[in-house]
Amino acid sequence: MNDFVFKPFDEMTDDDYQQVGFMSGLEIHQQLLTEKKLFCRCPAGMYNQKFDAEILRHMRPTLSELGEYDGTALMEFKTKKDIIYHINRDTVCTYEMDDTPPFEINEQALDIALEIALLYQSATTDEIHIARKQYLDGSIPTGFQRTAIVSIGGKIPYKDRMIDIIQLSIEEDSCREVSDVGHRRVYIADRLGMPLLETVTAPDMKTPVEVAEVGKILSNIVKSTGKVRTGAGAAREDVNVSVTGGTRIEIKGVPSLKRIPLLTYNEAMRQWNLLRLREELKKREITTEIFRSKSDHVTRLLRKTTYTPIAAALQEEKVVGSVILRGFKGLLNWQTQTETYFSKEISDRVRVVACLTTLPNIIHSDSTSETISIAEWQKVKKAIGATDKDTVVIVWGNSMDVDTAMKEIAIRAKEATLGVPSETRQALKDGTTGFERILPGPERMYPDTDLPPKRIPDERIAKIKSQLPEYYWERVKWYKKLGVPQDCIEPLAISKLALLFKKAVKEFGVNPKLVAVVLIQLPKRLKKMQVEFESIEENVFEGLLRAYKEGLVAKEGILPALYDAVKYGVFDLDNLPPPIEDKDIKGFVENSLTEIRVKTLRDEDNFEAVYKGIVMNKVRGRIDGTVVSKAVIKYVKEIK
Repeated sequence: MNDFVFKPFDEMTDDDYQQVGFMSGLEIHQQLLTEKKLFCRCPAGMYNQKFDAEILRHMRPTLSELGEYDGTALMEFKTKKDIIYHINRDTVCTYEMDDTPPFEINEQALDIALEIALLYQSATTDEIHIARKQYLDGSIPTGFQRTAIVSIGGKIPYKDRMIDIIQLSIEEDSCREVSDVGHRRVYIADRLGMPLLETVTAPDMKTPVEVAEVGKILSNIVKSTGKVRTGAGAAREDVNVSVTGGTRIEIKGVPSLKRIPLLTYNEAMRQWNLLRLREELKKREITTEIFRSKSDHVTRLLRKTTYTPIAAALQEEKVVGSVILRGFKGLLNWQTQTETYFSKEISDRVRVVACLTTLPNIIHSDSTSETISIAEWQKVKKAIGATDKDTVVIVWGNSMDVDTAMKEIAIRAKEATLGVPSETRQALKDGTTGFERILPGPERMYPDTDLPPKRIPDERIAKIKSQLPEYYWERVKWYKKLGVPQDCIEPLAISKLALLFKKAVKEFGVNPKLVAVVLIQLPKRLKKMQVEFESIEENVFEGLLRAYKEGLVAKEGILPALYDAVKYGVFDLDNLPPPIEDKDIKGFVENSLTEIRVKTLRDEDNFEAVYKGIVMNKVRGRIDGTVVSKAVIKYVKEIK
């Protein structure tokens, strides 16, 4: 490998990423907008923190069709977690809890998946074969996720090239994690089983910014159908990253596209620095074959320590263990990510596998400040036989967890001699990544025996193809020609209201700028007015736009009508205040004069403003405010 050293994020160039061989691909998970879940008839999209019961499960790995265990499943089994599910009787049935077989696949969800596959220009499969994908982290009570490949291949345009799609799958969503402390992990099961689409791209993105931009295109394509859920948690991205000499690392569950550039930068840096660490170990003649470590219990040696975490553990009759990493002197301070060091690689493994989740969970002799005293370090090193070339790691907790932790410390240190271990990693808030689990292998997939293959006839594909929406970028071009306000263009192009926009402009003949403002900007104004609502029904928008075209409501009356519709649930065209013609405003102006004290206000500076306010209160929502203003100014001049 070359001697390149990562620069700060803002200073990295495209050439720098090319020099390290940056490659990245996406796995985008998008909830589909269906009434029911994927393999049962429970309602989809009903989120609720309330629960009627708790269920306790313990997960165990199963053999694959070839008689092999998946590495991820074995790692999760080592954690010995109590998995608690909070279930609500309105959103969960016996299927989700693995007590009854599945229903046939949701046809509505399958149609949406096939539509998006065709938008990707993918080759749809002749038959849908349901498989089981093993998950022992507890996120699915059955221990596996039902999934099926819908299409293979495909492509989307990006800049001056095409990004390849590897495959598109439909699967059931998992539970939402509530907490994960020690050996207890808690989930809420409201979103469990909801239809989920997984889009997998080839590793065609060459910089962190490209990853986010391609993710945005994919997100916009599926949203433009109007058949996917939007909002927090409705879409999640897994990002695959590698560099030259590294391996594929999956950053799991990235909640926002905006976070992708910094996360992928830090992950690429981590891999590159782990490869540099491997070279340093080679210089020290430490290889996988001759790696040496030694584990000991040192509880007795630290009985009188004043270091608070260990002292508190000993008061609870817990134990302290140590691991010597032969020849590792100084290497736990080896930088991996931004302000992150190799010691965190070890700490993460201890946190996840040994379930020692209270931090700090380790200390090490490469960093003796704010840990045990120098005298205590010397006593421990002498007792366990550590030399000046070694690093000592100390860990504390209950006896079983400490034994597990000491093994994991040695395992992770030994993996440093190989370079970059295959892992699934968490997206942390500071833009770095943290260990989550061993990267799953093909052993975790096996056929589902409860559901038969489902044939997809050509007639079904032809019908869906005939109703495909235009690509959102074609809508963008049209909107620009129409002069739609800039801040409305993209939101409208990917909105489920895009078809209504076309109808209002082409059939109703309403000004396109006004239609865009009504559909995109007015709902935002209502939220600024602190009106709470999830969405406005399309028929409300259509009714108002049609009423405007027919002269039944003024442009200024649309926002008040929307307000009433969402605030009070009232939308009746017959109750809308009729618009006022420009020629009739003079009567309102003259009649309003008696409502103010002319003798005292006529000569004051604010007379005109007060007058306008009185008239506007009478005609608000029925005529353009500028017409009112001109009429008042003209009349004031006449009476003065």
